[in-house]
Amino acid sequence: MQVEMQAGGAAPSAGRPDRALSVCFVAPHAWAALSGDPDIAEIGGAEVQQAMLARLFAANGTRVSMICLDHGQPSRAAPGGVTVHKAFRREAGLPVLRFLHPRLSSMWQALREADADIYYYRSSSMWLGVLTEFCRRHGRRSVYAGASDKDFVPDIGGQVRYARDRWLYRRGLAAVDAIVAQNEAQRASCRATYGRDAVVIPSCYVPPGTRAAGAPECVLWVGMIHENKRPEMLLELAARLPHRRFVAIGGPRPGSQAYYERVRGRASALPNLELTGFLPLAQVEPWFDRARVLVNTSSYEGMPNTFLQAWSRGVPTVATVEVGPTRLAGDADALAAEVEKLFDDSCWQQASKTARAYFRRNHSSAEVLERYGRLFRELVS
Repeated sequence: MQVEMQAGGAAPSAGRPDRALSVCFVAPHAWAALSGDPDIAEIGGAEVQQAMLARLFAANGTRVSMICLDHGQPSRAAPGGVTVHKAFRREAGLPVLRFLHPRLSSMWQALREADADIYYYRSSSMWLGVLTEFCRRHGRRSVYAGASDKDFVPDIGGQVRYARDRWLYRRGLAAVDAIVAQNEAQRASCRATYGRDAVVIPSCYVPPGTRAAGAPECVLWVGMIHENKRPEMLLELAARLPHRRFVAIGGPRPGSQAYYERVRGRASALPNLELTGFLPLAQVEPWFDRARVLVNTSSYEGMPNTFLQAWSRGVPTVATVEVGPTRLAGDADALAAEVEKLFDDSCWQQASKTARAYFRRNHSSAEVLERYGRLFRELVS
């Protein structure tokens, strides 16, 4: 199927007037990240990346659209120059039946309305199968981008809940025109599991123009609070370092409210730890300006946006996963030792310099935009 589509399928713009390349980011949960709506407590790393890429391409002259859930936003709103097509409301429809209508029916209609040359999807989900089938039928091109190191492993049960959705996801991976991996480990996993080649394009980040005042002094942790992020390790770390100030930012992932309440209860007993709950992205950014070090306690990652937010500012990272110039630590004792080292000024200065250099070399928006642009042009040529 893959060879036939590339060699003999209809050109993406067959029978359509000549115009600039158009890209649609299919990102059901990205409205809050794109619009900055502070009332939607739902911002994940994949959504932040898609919103950032969409704005960058729009600013670069590409016709960019995005498909998001219906949160009551105006029809075809265009924050950042990105035209947003609404799909379904999350709670709409009857259980079981709503898979077909309004979910599948409204998504298909939104894909038609976007009328793009290339459709882009990020993170493992059944929507990849829907998107690639649409592209097959309409002679368009499709791109899938991995969002974590678990996206290409054989057992994706923890990522995609239902057997039907796993089947659609795997069908989409087999049919998609191009696959993007965040790192070489994902690329190798994709080839080993699915027999598909992937191109490595790192995530990017555009730092805000202004910075919060004050000396960086806190140990920062940012993420949705659920089991895979292992926030209990942060609690253990804070208990070991009572003389340091810790700030944890994040609310519960859908379905993890009980776990979140347990973590919040334990955090309230630590006087040196502040758990803010969910904060909109605009309110999270200033905390990176105040951070001495960013701590990550996840069991797995891809390329966390939080690392990019830290490195761009010269904030060192200490983590339980090995990504870039992070300082690796396997347990709470090792985390404590690495964090303490970074309160030594000479050690911090060197780590900060290394973080900034790594960010500029690998994750600048100009470099990532050029790599994606090259891929997109190859797909439609």
